[in-house]
Amino acid sequence: MSTVENASNADLAEHSRAIIRILQTPEGAYPASPEFSAYRGYCWFRDGAFIADAMSACGDIDSAEAFFGWCASTTMLHGDKIREAVAAARSDAPLSDSDMLPARFHFDGSRGESDWTDFQLDGYGTWLWALGEHVARHATDSQPYREAIELTVAYLASSWERPCYDWWEESLDELHISTLGCIGAGLDAASRMGVLDLAHAELAASTAAAIRDFVLTEGVIDGHLVKWVGSAAVDGSLTSLIAPLGFIAADHPVARATVDAVEADLAVAYGVHRFVVDTFYGGGQWPLLSCFAGLARAALGEPERAADYLAWAMSTATETLDLPEQVDHHLLAPDRKQEWVDRWGEVATPLLWSHAMVLRLAKELER
Repeated sequence: MSTVENASNADLAEHSRAIIRILQTPEGAYPASPEFSAYRGYCWFRDGAFIADAMSACGDIDSAEAFFGWCASTTMLHGDKIREAVAAARSDAPLSDSDMLPARFHFDGSRGESDWTDFQLDGYGTWLWALGEHVARHATDSQPYREAIELTVAYLASSWERPCYDWWEESLDELHISTLGCIGAGLDAASRMGVLDLAHAELAASTAAAIRDFVLTEGVIDGHLVKWVGSAAVDGSLTSLIAPLGFIAADHPVARATVDAVEADLAVAYGVHRFVVDTFYGGGQWPLLSCFAGLARAALGEPERAADYLAWAMSTATETLDLPEQVDHHLLAPDRKQEWVDRWGEVATPLLWSHAMVLRLAKELER
């Protein structure tokens, strides 16, 4: 493992904050990774929302609000498409997947031109959730985002029951529990921000409640959350529903069972895989997923276990303190790594989402 033995945790934290600030665009977008060929020039709502939450938690209010402004302006830019999707869903003639909003956008808010598995709903929930956390944390004004929040609530309420790609741009035909948790957390947050009219607030709250009921009935097998409805497998992203999203309360029995199942099936020496049949770059371990597991363990009242996850994630830093998307210490499919290197180059490094999650877990453990 390539680590910086002489660098302190504070050095890595400061580098993480600095690289996020430096690379944030004038529009407010967070690039996923500045040089990685498949990600260059794009911002994902989901990745960016978790990055903004970390920056907000660390007191970088201006950075977080610049991102929320970008989300709002991008949402407004595609407002006509959102209204079309909502109307089509209500008339029981939903738009095709290709006509729905994408997961990633150029920094100017325009859609990407390349062929990409793009229809995802998780990011539209996570930006509402991160905004809600920021407003509660810093007592800021959500009024400037009102119209974009309303559009997003209507879009999610009309579409949450349809399958879409998961966090990893895979498995289009499934209802993914992590995606539903992101949507529900965002709608919960929107309903509490005090900026919506009564109709939109009630729509957000009632839809979030319906999603939670659905997740806890259709998305649980053997007492734990599952990757998608009908599967018995887990996914590394599921721990995010316990923390930081808080969609499943830490004192709910499903919470501990889910973290235990993810740890049993996907964690090796505190490095967490995405899922058991992952072949992307050989199916390595993701620092950001270790941080989600750490946040969940902290929420369960186990800070020592959380600190072990943080230590592992920080240990993956390169000599220049950059954090990668994944590492190859324990590959699930080692024979599949080279095909991805040949296609896109070496693993995305730095990945801003990885830096953000290290910041967020470190900040949580300070508490």
